[in-house]
Amino acid sequence: MPEQTFIVNGERVTVEVEDNVRVLWVLRDLLGVTGPKYGCGINVCKACTSHINGKAFNPCAVQVGDLSADDEVTTIEGLPAQASEGARGQHGLHPMQEAWLERDVVQCGYCQPGQIMAAVALVRKVRDEGRTITDADLDGIRNICRCGTYTRIREAIRDGETRM
Repeated sequence: MPEQTFIVNGERVTVEVEDNVRVLWVLRDLLGVTGPKYGCGINVCKACTSHINGKAFNPCAVQVGDLSADDEVTTIEGLPAQASEGARGQHGLHPMQEAWLERDVVQCGYCQPGQIMAAVALVRKVRDEGRTITDADLDGIRNICRCGTYTRIREAIRDGETRM
């Protein structure tokens, strides 16, 4: 069986798995990283949203063989380590996670890791463009929340943006 090597949450990992296995299953089943959730498996619900090299991606839609040894996958578990010491809030979490807690966003919580990862990627993207988040940017987030906490999600993203 082929070996796949890449970085997960700052740690280089090597797993024996076929090239065509989706990254989501490698993370969850082989590495025990369960933050990215399985929702649809076809890149629609976005519950598994994580980052690859700092940009949002959906590991349910990427084959592990498509990753290189230098690709860095960050999941919700690794997000706090990406925040500077001074930027972490009272819970020691990433500023976006802290905003989520303070805005009481979560109901069932299933989609929230993907929502937070999408929000952080969006803030980074608009900052790279030299601007702040607009309503149109928020409308572009396609992560599905069955509980319908979209209003609080939008509030938390705007709050998290100011904290980041």
